[in-house]
Amino acid sequence: MWRYILKNLTYLIVTMVATSFIVFALTEATPGDVARKLLGAYATQEQVDSLRKEMRLDRPLLERYVEYVGNLLAGDLGYSLRYKTPVNDIIWDRLKNTGLLAAVAFCFIVPLSMLLGVLAGMREGSKTDRAILLGGTVLASVPEFAMGVFLASIFVVWLGWLPGTATLVPGEWSVASQMVLPVAVIVLFDMGYVVCMIRASMIETMQRPYIRTAVLKGMAYRQVILGHALRNAMLNPVTIILLQITYLVTGVVVVESVFAYPGYGRMMLEAALFKDIALIEVGVLVAVVVAVGTQILGDLGYRMLDPRIRL
Repeated sequence: MWRYILKNLTYLIVTMVATSFIVFALTEATPGDVARKLLGAYATQEQVDSLRKEMRLDRPLLERYVEYVGNLLAGDLGYSLRYKTPVNDIIWDRLKNTGLLAAVAFCFIVPLSMLLGVLAGMREGSKTDRAILLGGTVLASVPEFAMGVFLASIFVVWLGWLPGTATLVPGEWSVASQMVLPVAVIVLFDMGYVVCMIRASMIETMQRPYIRTAVLKGMAYRQVILGHALRNAMLNPVTIILLQITYLVTGVVVVESVFAYPGYGRMMLEAALFKDIALIEVGVLVAVVVAVGTQILGDLGYRMLDPRIRL
């Protein structure tokens, strides 16, 4: 166990170093200049060069990267040029907002996906299976922005039941009502994919010889499902489910942008457009930690579901 944890921590550190340097270099190579963005389009080239020298952007890439890593290890996350504030003051607040959105959505995605996926996979080819499969395929095929606009057109423009933005500022609409549409879009979009994965795994499990033997021996069908099929059917989908954590934390850029939600994804989009290197770097490192962490959780989940699996 400890060897496994140490191995993954080493992998995490190496991945963070490699990713941070690649992002640092790619940000440098992208079109646009930070000094020009700060001064505006009408600034002279002399003013731009002077600001670049003042910000120490005229030094070699490797030298600036080494200095950045040293500051990072000392606890200095840098200064956000986009938000005019230290990165430490902005990123944790945005992560907290995205964490709230992700937690609420995850609490709906997992039980609903398991219920629908198991119901569809129990009896392959039945009307229930076909209806769930069709619904899941349609939901997984509709882009997030299209689903967001569609739901907003109904519940905001037509019915007037919900607000069109989710700024998390209490006012005419409560924070809970502002969360409804972003959560609904994420749940519907993500659940369609997860349902299809659980259904496929359940169908495969139901065709195993030990399931047929249990049925032929006269065991109650409910007991066959709950006692034998369900646990084995979840071995493959457990990775799919845990990978949704990475998506919910770092991949809901479109949803946050559509509903003006002050979250991590929208923050990273604005930082990328503004070439805010300090904020982009810290955001990428957070994404790497979340991605590797979910992989470790997936391995531990395998072990819980099947004790024969060794780390």
